[in-house]
Amino acid sequence: MNTDTSLFFVALLPPQDIQDCATQIKQYFATQYHSRAALKSPPHITLQAPFRWLNADLPVLEACLREYASDRPSISIILSGFAAFPPRVIYIDVVRSPQLLDLQTDLMARLEAKLGISDRVSKTRPFAPHMTVGFKDLTKQNFRLAWQEFQSRQLYFEFAAHCLTLLRHDGTGWQIQSKFSFGGNW
Repeated sequence: MNTDTSLFFVALLPPQDIQDCATQIKQYFATQYHSRAALKSPPHITLQAPFRWLNADLPVLEACLREYASDRPSISIILSGFAAFPPRVIYIDVVRSPQLLDLQTDLMARLEAKLGISDRVSKTRPFAPHMTVGFKDLTKQNFRLAWQEFQSRQLYFEFAAHCLTLLRHDGTGWQIQSKFSFGGNW
């Protein structure tokens, strides 16, 4: 692994009480369905997929995100029930609001224009906001069992996202690197 660069991604994180609830669900997936991969990051909604960035240029990345966030208002987020990307991913569903779609599209465009950060896969498919609870190491058989259990389970949260979060991979999991307040109010 190149020590001159790190893996980063940009996300919205829910308030701590919702993170705690989502982490309990992730822990349930680890215990019941042997799917621990989702526990390697805090509960989040990815806005910019993981990308490599020079550690020496971290202040440039953070300045760009700070400037971007300062021009944006807080955004209302609704989590409602569960959904899946068969045959491996089960997630808490995030309602696709125009504000959330605009935020993600604008952020990706800004990062590409200002810093050359681009994700080829994200450009080829529509944004599907979600909060993963089981993935990657979820076997197809366990996916089927878990999906039977979760497809009609009720869950509902509303919250205001007040900042963007930059996460950095430390070699074993994702850690919060920095937060950038929307409208400068943090």
